[in-house]
Amino acid sequence: MPAKRLSMRKIKEVLRLKWSNGLSDRKIAHCCGIGRPTVKKYVLKAEQAGLSWPLPDDWDDARLEQCLFPEPPKDSVLERGQPDWAAIHQEMKKKSMTLFLLWQEYRERYPQGYQYSWFCSQYRHWLGKQDWVMRQIHRTGEKLFVDYAGQTVSIVDPGSGEIRCAQIFVAVLGASNYTYAEATWTQSLPDWIDSHQRTFAYLGGVPEVVVPDNLLAGVSKAHRYEPDINPTYQDLAVHYNVAIVPARVRRPKDKAKVEVGVQIVERWILAALRHQTFFSLAELNQAIQQLLVNLNQRPFKKLPGSREQLFKTLEYPALKPLPVTPYVYAEWKKVRVHIDYHVEAAGHYYSVPYTLIKQVLDARLTQHTIELFCRGKRVASHVRSKRKGRFTTVNQHMPEAHQKYSEWSPRRFRQWAEKIGVATTQVITTILTSRRHPQQGYRACLGILRLAKAYRPERLEAACERALILGTCRYKSIESILKNHLDSQPLQQTTTQQLPQHHDNIRGPGYYH
Repeated sequence: MPAKRLSMRKIKEVLRLKWSNGLSDRKIAHCCGIGRPTVKKYVLKAEQAGLSWPLPDDWDDARLEQCLFPEPPKDSVLERGQPDWAAIHQEMKKKSMTLFLLWQEYRERYPQGYQYSWFCSQYRHWLGKQDWVMRQIHRTGEKLFVDYAGQTVSIVDPGSGEIRCAQIFVAVLGASNYTYAEATWTQSLPDWIDSHQRTFAYLGGVPEVVVPDNLLAGVSKAHRYEPDINPTYQDLAVHYNVAIVPARVRRPKDKAKVEVGVQIVERWILAALRHQTFFSLAELNQAIQQLLVNLNQRPFKKLPGSREQLFKTLEYPALKPLPVTPYVYAEWKKVRVHIDYHVEAAGHYYSVPYTLIKQVLDARLTQHTIELFCRGKRVASHVRSKRKGRFTTVNQHMPEAHQKYSEWSPRRFRQWAEKIGVATTQVITTILTSRRHPQQGYRACLGILRLAKAYRPERLEAACERALILGTCRYKSIESILKNHLDSQPLQQTTTQQLPQHHDNIRGPGYYH
């Protein structure tokens, strides 16, 4: 590649030092900070042009440049062939395409054509004159940029007249600018995942990389080098075989495609809908889809074709096929195994092997199942239950006679309670005998007995006496008695406040057995 052309100011300085001061090429090179061959080159050009020092007073930089670097004759340009930069730019979007290969094809058509260095510099010069959104080169089928628009759309409830704002999800393919948009109620994780699924279905394929912003639904913890992807979002990526590469924090150029895509959607779709009133999310999405077709079919201003045309000819053939099986939405959460070898998930308690007591597990919750993993290995699976406060226990998860964890046994809880008082012992016994498996009552027993440390044993004993009279041997009831200092009130006062035992609107304790 030839050396970069010096400025006219520096060329004048080279000529002055050579012809006026009589310095050698080496000294001139040292003074001007350039190479000695460069000095020789420009002095030779000036001599060939018939120049001498000093230059005429009416010679400005433009005239000197024209004298030293005259434009080639037009016939010479036509003979060499001028590349079609717009067509070359479209070719560069194809996978594995390089400028060197395109230059070789150009030289095959024009053997007297320009050299590779000129070819590259002229392409970059042409690219710089295009819209700023086109300066990045995106391979076909490589990247899909996703984000939410800052603008929302109001939807009126036809029954109550309540106004609710819908969020606008936008996705843009990198090479063709093919755009997808839809309205969702929220930016929460379920809507985020569903929007991705509908986007892939709309495209009819899957790109290699998805570039989201650092919103919480997609990225659990933003980081410049190693962001933490939400586990559910990662599940989606594994199912569709795509890579999730979040944009860097406060680096809008990383997602310039979708930034411009959002702006275009706001101008050409949302602005067009500003006078319409919508009464449902489906009605809004139907209107968006109609305008989306027009947006993708609009011709480019400075490039040939349209978004839809580039998508069908370049992008779609490069996309990976959709998976055969549909994606099953699942949420992940961290859970800790309690001493009763159960974990809590959405208010229900599920058993795991007792050897995992006190360990932290990963819970994967779908609509119908819950799976529990320890270091990536599944250790338990249950049918999901909506009964809050209840237990789902697998007998195989229980220890044999609780030998390994014998310290947490019904006998130990009773002995602990006996040190506090008779009423406390009776409450603990009631809890342990009212469950199908005594282990299901360990959590409540432990919580009640620990109240003795916060409120003193004598107060806990008094609270248990009142709980027995009220017939409510529950942790929350006993804690409420202690918090409200009801344990210090006379028993007769508490007794008079009891509900009647027999009434048409009272089911009674037998109803729950």
